[in-house]
Amino acid sequence: MPIIDSDAHVIETTETWKYIREEEHTLTPLSVTRDWGPEIEGRQGETQQAFWVIDGFLQSKMAGMNADAPEESRTLSDVSRRLAHMDKLGVDIQVLYPTVFLRPLTRKPDLQYALYRSYNRWLANAWKQSDNRLRWVAMAPVLSPKRLRDELAFCRENGAVGIFLCGQECDRMLSDPWFFPLYEIAQELDLAVCPHSANNCFTTYDFFKDDPGFNKFKLTTIGAFHSLVWHGVPKKFPDVRWGWIEVSSQWVPYVINDLGLRLRRRGEELPEFPLKEWNMWVACQVTDDLDWVLKYAGEDNLVVGSDYGHADTSTEIDAIRKLKDDGRVPAPIVDKILDDNARALYGIQD
Repeated sequence: MPIIDSDAHVIETTETWKYIREEEHTLTPLSVTRDWGPEIEGRQGETQQAFWVIDGFLQSKMAGMNADAPEESRTLSDVSRRLAHMDKLGVDIQVLYPTVFLRPLTRKPDLQYALYRSYNRWLANAWKQSDNRLRWVAMAPVLSPKRLRDELAFCRENGAVGIFLCGQECDRMLSDPWFFPLYEIAQELDLAVCPHSANNCFTTYDFFKDDPGFNKFKLTTIGAFHSLVWHGVPKKFPDVRWGWIEVSSQWVPYVINDLGLRLRRRGEELPEFPLKEWNMWVACQVTDDLDWVLKYAGEDNLVVGSDYGHADTSTEIDAIRKLKDDGRVPAPIVDKILDDNARALYGIQD
């Protein structure tokens, strides 16, 4: 049966920014290389040499990069090489997520729009070369609300299946009504809303500057899940599909139990199948205690991703195959996680 990798990544290159329009050329990120000074160590102990300069700040190009994926594949410089590697891994479809946008870059609307617009067209070009196998989540220029719908409509027409959000976005919680116009557009265009382990809030990102990522990325995203449900946002947008990506699923029992206790205090009962009721899917890791998680999440609302191209605690280049082969979960449920559930989350029909 088909296998869908629900969380794969791309590493941005200078090609990513070639779609920035001529009149916006001053907004193009600079590419710089360190040739002197103290070494900056990456997550795998590598020396970080290459950086983007965006809005006056250095942003590492190498942060999170995993050399297990061929360079031409992770940077999309050779789409055919990416597809060949997917064939080797036994993956039919990947849903692509960004790398540079996992952290806060700017509060300037024009700069955000120029970067997001160019990135979206870079991904659209890759999709056109992939025979529909490289689907992707769009960057939504929420600081430019008048441009938002047209930009996301372009993405929907060019292979996008979702909208990327950080756990904290534009210095706001995702339950903030400021995002409601975005959720309305997501419903209209049939795009999933996909909070990913990431942080676009300068305050908390800087506060946890030396943290390896658990507090500033993982917990902010899990907190967004709790906040959205507590404030009843899924009920306000019943047709939005929500995907919680790269935070494992081990937290689901804890958060559902906590929400149940809090909801009862205001006279509300927890649904029998909470994730299904809230139209939410969670990307699990093969190291999760899935027998336990499934009791709370249900068998229809888990997906799985390899985190292809990255190097963190979610990275397993052959995670899909491991989940299929290890025998811990009944085969029919594994098949749902690998295909049916991912199709339901991302609205993939073909």
